Amino acid sequence: MSGERTAASRGREKVEFVDEALAAFEQYIDSERGFSPHTKRSYGADLRQLGRFLTNRGINQVVEIEQSHLSAFLAEIFAGRVKKVTVSRKVASIRAFFRFLERRGRIQSNPAELIQAPKIDRHIPFFLSVDEIKALLDQSFVADAFGCRDRSIVELFYSSGLRLGELTALNIGDLDLAEGLVKVRGKGRKERIVPVGGPALSALKDYLAKRPALAAQGCDIEGALFLNRRGRRLGPRSVPRILEKWVRASGIGKHVSPHALRHTFATHLMYGGADLRAIQELLGHASLSTTQKYTSVDIRRLMEVYDASHPKAGGRNDKT
Repeated sequence: MSGERTAASRGREKVEFVDEALAAFEQYIDSERGFSPHTKRSYGADLRQLGRFLTNRGINQVVEIEQSHLSAFLAEIFAGRVKKVTVSRKVASIRAFFRFLERRGRIQSNPAELIQAPKIDRHIPFFLSVDEIKALLDQSFVADAFGCRDRSIVELFYSSGLRLGELTALNIGDLDLAEGLVKVRGKGRKERIVPVGGPALSALKDYLAKRPALAAQGCDIEGALFLNRRGRRLGPRSVPRILEKWVRASGIGKHVSPHALRHTFATHLMYGGADLRAIQELLGHASLSTTQKYTSVDIRRLMEVYDASHPKAGGRNDKT
């Protein structure tokens, strides 16, 4: 009888990786962690990729997974010349998944505990110069509802440093035009209040005056701020296309993403002497280390000024 109970207990411990365990994890990060839709999709895709890797090797239960299996999976990813930042995200996905299983008592030991993410080289974020952003914002946007909408989007990105998902999630009620503020729902569903500059406020007022013409085309039950041609909330896939249209018209000659405007916002604040902690709050970064990448930009600018201006700077970078 005890043998039967032991076998039954072992059966309960065996959790199918792709189906039940992953479904429970996705429900957990959706309801309890408040991850963004993009992060949830990425984590799900990473873990299903791991699931296929393990299934092809005859491993179907989480209790069978060892550190060597995870290391082999990541080695295969590396062999495919995947970017370090992508591998790092996959490591984060795996760690989060196995921590979840460990906390829920589904595994006795955590095979991902010692898995290391690759060291990511700190890169200088791409941003526009003051002249380039001026060329983009000084265009003659069409005066109809769509032109006013597009101008508001570009102005708000640069004025307030919003992420793409934060901008498309805005509702009319999030705006406080009198005080020049906007309420933003960031990563982890954390809210922050961000100031809106004068030109962006002017653009938003012009757009709101013409927005009813767009709302009449569809059923806007959420009060979404930015609407598409069907009168519904503008989606995150549409915004980069809108931005690219006006970037081409400006003659900048560069590919500019919404995130590049966010980088431009932060970099220009740094140039103007803004405190790093203040920039962190405005961007909604959870960690100051994330914001510190902008100090590299500022240091580069200082070195350029030094090379151009200091009487003893000549030949500093010469190899001889």
